[in-house]
Amino acid sequence: MMRPFFAACVLSLWALLVCTSGATTVPRRNPKVPPGFVTTQGRNFELDGKPFSFVGANSYWLPLLLTGEDVERTFETMQQAGIKVLRTWGFNAINATELPGALETGLTYYQVWNSSHWVLNDGPQGLQRLDHVISTAGKHGIKVILAFTNNWVGYGGSDLYVNWIAGPGQPHDVFFTDPRIIASYQSYVKTIVERYKDSPNIFAWELMNEARCLSDTLPAGPSCVPGSNTLKTWYRQQSDFVRALDPNHLITTGGEGHFFWKNPVKYWFNHTLVSDYNFNGQAGEDFDHDLLLPNIDFGTYHLYPQSWYSELDFPGSNWTVESWGLEWIDDHVRSANSANKPVILEEFGVSGLQNKTDIYPKWVQRALDTKHAIMPWQFGELGLTENGGNRIIKYADAINHGASPNDGNTFYINQTAVWDIFTRAAKIQNARSG
Repeated sequence: MMRPFFAACVLSLWALLVCTSGATTVPRRNPKVPPGFVTTQGRNFELDGKPFSFVGANSYWLPLLLTGEDVERTFETMQQAGIKVLRTWGFNAINATELPGALETGLTYYQVWNSSHWVLNDGPQGLQRLDHVISTAGKHGIKVILAFTNNWVGYGGSDLYVNWIAGPGQPHDVFFTDPRIIASYQSYVKTIVERYKDSPNIFAWELMNEARCLSDTLPAGPSCVPGSNTLKTWYRQQSDFVRALDPNHLITTGGEGHFFWKNPVKYWFNHTLVSDYNFNGQAGEDFDHDLLLPNIDFGTYHLYPQSWYSELDFPGSNWTVESWGLEWIDDHVRSANSANKPVILEEFGVSGLQNKTDIYPKWVQRALDTKHAIMPWQFGELGLTENGGNRIIKYADAINHGASPNDGNTFYINQTAVWDIFTRAAKIQNARSG
């Protein structure tokens, strides 16, 4: 069923904490969590007092599947591959103009926007599908990382909040500062957290997928610049808010791991010395200091040098995707060691089967050697049966001849050379676990 959200009736728990405590009381994680809940000990994850090392899977499309049989099939494949953690979206939002099409095609949606208020869909085409994914994950011994929203437009990200609440002409980063938007975001987060906070099937809450000052549809504003701490402040506020709701589950940012270094990396391009976006704070993150926040329990970072540095990736260049990736891994290891917190290589990908076969073993081995959890982007499933194995989901995402959506980074079980990289790593990680 669907029920309306009324902003005037929502009390920001974060605001309550600030008003009643002078912003001095910070909610903290329960030192003794219930059985089956993942926790941390220094640089390591633990489960029921034993080490918990893992290879995980990104599969945003799982809650979009129409049949329980296909969800079950996918988790069976994951379990056989040794996967222990799934990361997927805890959001799927549409505009009201999209609702008739969604009802016709069966598209999963959790929120409908038609004004500065949204309507929640917790029915069989809504959150009940997410319920099924989370319960099926637990059946197969897999825990779930849920992201609350998306920096990007895909499947109804943060710019829906900006456009409907702040109005047209506003920069993307007002999402992180406008009190009305924060209250609306927190209302949705509260809905999700309270729905699953007692479930050991949840690994962690993720504040946002790939937060940046800008998005793919809206630019950054003058208030989100290197040194403004816009994202750090938001990470602090929202992680404290979630912790006040749930003292037991882990919390992380979901960020790409951008740095804000005093002396950022530079590189030559077109006869110009360029300050590197990944290191100069322009993206908005400050990984070294964000990781120190009291309710950010572990770090995440992503790795896509092939697309980030397309101008440097050409035949004959002395710059290589492989070596840059190894250095990026090492940079985050140093930060994690300094903070004494775990870190997950949460997304990584290259296009081209040969590139995957050549590069992934080096990146995965470096991650294994440095106490990383490993989550490639993204896991693919074959043999899906809904609509005869062919269905357009949304955008360019489709099930094609039984194969789950393929964005060029997807890998499937029939790509043996790539598949074996991750199943080997999973065996190593599982052997390290209790």
